[in-house]
Parts: sequence; C-alpha cells; structure tokens
Amino acid sequence: MDRQREEMRRRASRERQKRYFKKRLVTTLGLLLVITGIGVTAAVLASNKKRDKDKKDGTVETIADPAVNENSQKQQESEAPKPQEPETPSWEAVLQEADLLAAGYDYDGAIEKVKGFTGYEGVSELTAAINGYETKKAECVPVNISEIPHVFYHTLVVDPSKAFADQEHNPQAVGNNQWMTTIDEFNKITQTMYEEGYVLVDLKDIAEETVDENGITHYKEGTIMLPPGKKAFVLSLDDLSYYHSYDGYGFASKMVLDENGKPKCEYIQDDGTTVVGDYDAVPLLDKFIEEHPDASYKGAKGTIALTGYNGVLGYRTDISYQTVPDDINADKKKWLEEHPDFDLETERAKAKEVADAMKADGWKFASHTWGHMKIGEASMERIQADTTKWKENVEPIVGETDVIIFAHGQDLAGWPEGYMAGNEKFEYLKSNGFNYYCNVDSAQYNIQIRDNYVRMGRRNLDGYRIYFNSIGEENTLSDLFNASDILDPQRPPVQRLH
Repeated sequence: MDRQREEMRRRASRERQKRYFKKRLVTTLGLLLVITGIGVTAAVLASNKKRDKDKKDGTVETIADPAVNENSQKQQESEAPKPQEPETPSWEAVLQEADLLAAGYDYDGAIEKVKGFTGYEGVSELTAAINGYETKKAECVPVNISEIPHVFYHTLVVDPSKAFADQEHNPQAVGNNQWMTTIDEFNKITQTMYEEGYVLVDLKDIAEETVDENGITHYKEGTIMLPPGKKAFVLSLDDLSYYHSYDGYGFASKMVLDENGKPKCEYIQDDGTTVVGDYDAVPLLDKFIEEHPDASYKGAKGTIALTGYNGVLGYRTDISYQTVPDDINADKKKWLEEHPDFDLETERAKAKEVADAMKADGWKFASHTWGHMKIGEASMERIQADTTKWKENVEPIVGETDVIIFAHGQDLAGWPEGYMAGNEKFEYLKSNGFNYYCNVDSAQYNIQIRDNYVRMGRRNLDGYRIYFNSIGEENTLSDLFNASDILDPQRPPVQRLH
C-alpha cells in the first residue's frame, strides 16, 4: 500500500514538472516573438529614415535582388498595355469624310480622299461616289469674279433693350443703332442668303497669286467653280476687340474657348454672372456652316479686321495697359483699377490661344489699323507709327497678314483709278507686306485686281442700311435680301447720319 502511494506521488510530481516546463517554453517563445517584432519594426523604421534622408539628399539606395527584379520586370512587361496599332478607317468613314468635302464643293479633295483608301476599286459604294463627284464637278460653272459682293458686320447686339436705349439723349445708343446688327438680324440674313444660293468664299479666293523668279508676287483673277444657280460672296467682321465702350450695352465681353476647344463668346448677364455661348458672328456662323456645309466654299469663313488700342478679342493685350502712359484714357484706367491682377503676358497668351483656334476653324485676320485710323486724312508719320503699333501688339497674337481693311470707309484712292505709282501711303503699306486692301462702299460690288495688289469694296449690313432699306428710302441690299423681313422688331427708328 505504501509502495503504491509513493508511485502515485511520483507521477503527480512528474506531471507538475511537465506543465511547468511547457509554461516556461510558451513564455520564452512569446518573448522571442516580441523581441523579433521589435527588431523588425526598428529595422523598417531605420530603413524608412534612411530612404527619406536619401530622398532629401537627392539619392536613393536600393538593394538589388536579380531574381526578384527580373520576375517583377517580366510581370510589369506582361501587364503593361501594348502600343495600339492605328486603326485603319473603314470605307464608310472615308466615304463620310469625302461626302463632307464634296458638300463644300471640294470635289477634287473628295475624290483624292476616296482614292486614298486601299482597295477602293473593289468597293462599289466608293467607285460610285467618285463617279458622282466627277459628275457634280463637271456641272460647275465659273463665278464672275467682278460681281462678287463683300459684306461686313460689326460686333452683334445680344440685348437690343440695352444697346438701343434712350435714343433721344445717349450718343452711344444712337451709334449702336446705326452701326450694329442684332443677333436676330444676323441669323435671318444668314438663312435668307443661304436660301437664295449665296455661298461664302474666302477673300483670297477671288485672286490667283503667282511668284516670279525674283520672288515678287503677281495677282490676277482667281477661279471659283460653283454649281449653276449658286452665287459667291465674301464676309468680313470689323472691330472684334470688345471695346471698353461696349460695356453695359448688351454686347459679348470676349471670345473664349469652350470645353471642346471651339470659339465661343462670354456674355455678362444683369446679375453679374458670366455665360458662354453663341453671342456673336463667329460662333453663330461656325454653327450654321456645320449644319449647312454647302453654305461655304471649301470650308471658307470670314476675315476679321482688328484694331489694337483696346487689345483684341476682348483681351487687354496692348502694351499701354502695362506701361500706363500719361495719355492713357479713362476707360483703360478704370479697367486696370478693376483688375489689379492684370498680367500682360497672360492676356496675350489667352488671346493667342483663341486666335489659333479660330484660324484652325477657317477664320482669317486682317489689320484694321491699330488706332481705327482715318487712313485718308492721316499723315505719313501717323500711319507709320500706327503700323508699328499694330505689328508689335496685334500681329504676334493673330499672326502675319497681308490684308488691311480700312476704318471709317476711307481709302487711299478713288474708283476706278486705283493705287497709282507715287501713292506714298500705298507704297508704304505695300512695303510692310499688305497686298489686299478693302474699304467701305455702298455699291453692289467693287473689285480691282492689279498686278501688284487686290482691292475690294465692302457693304455694311448694319442698322443704318437695314432700316433705311426696310422703309424704302434706300435700295442697296435688295440683291441680298428683303430688308423689311430682316429688321429686328426691337430696333427703334435709326437717325440719319449728319
């Protein structure tokens, strides 16, 4: 019995020892894990500190593991998007582009577009299209260049109630009523002339230029081919600078680009908020031609005649805004006070971006003289100074141009004698690169193409002409439209010029 109890005591002792050692082992392992974790954490922190230090020092130390790097590189290469081969346009897409060219009377361009599609001979729709283009081209007839009218507008009126208010006492409102056209009138004229078969052509389409062995350019009548019944016309826009004097009179405030990079206009509403839309001739005509490609000959738009003294396209790009000379006018002073963050180079960069987009859409630019100068009355010294200002302040934004459109209807000579040898003003402008000259003329058309220049008269489609044609006191627009159908009902009677 004693022996049995002794054996049981020994077993109990051994069991206690086993539990003790097991407990010690677990505790020791736990401590080792904690110590290891602390060591790893310390190592990571040290590594991060070193990496941050290396970054500050401009260096990064890496530990290369060739096997890991090679596998990682292979994985990245397999996951990286492979360069896409440019998609070959379908024949349907090519045909659509060709049809658009043909709609604008560019039949040669349409045929070339189709023939550029590999295997076009085997696509019946494409060969049929070529035959159709050739047929339409053969039906076209040459336009009489000497009978092409040239029409022009100033900045369009968005809100007639503001532009024409107080005709009895406000000279600015009187001038707006005489010289400006409303958006409603512009849209009616554009639609009516389109329905009458008028097709917009570029100013330079009227002449053919050749350069001789001495680098001298010569001019002769150009060739414009249109379907029977179609009539060509040239368009220009004056003063697209959004002068300070327009503020508060219901005009757009500047040209801008929308989210698609297309030229639009800003308009400041009564509550001071600014909206962007089709508030002047440029976006309105762009939209019309997009919807009616046969309204334009080979994508032609208009020529925009710019001054520079208030900047261009609504941007204050003239150097005078930065230098602030003693003779700076009150409008500029007021604007500068309201825009303390003005930066000349920023304004010029924004204006150039808009001008580039307009040119990409087919618009051209011309000089209207920097100071809206009366060229016939101005001295040679003033013409020289003005030309320098235009080339320094406007040309860098809109690019070089050889077109000058005179302000105030003045010119350098009468019709039909033209610019003769010894005409000092003409010779000066010619030496400064101007080859195309336009004035204002109520005649149906006036075109003069000489060996060394091209000259064209323009008709103003403004409130004055529209109003007095609508009441039967003038007949200068009836070949284009019926003025009484065009007159904006919000336009008050227009005062006669004094």
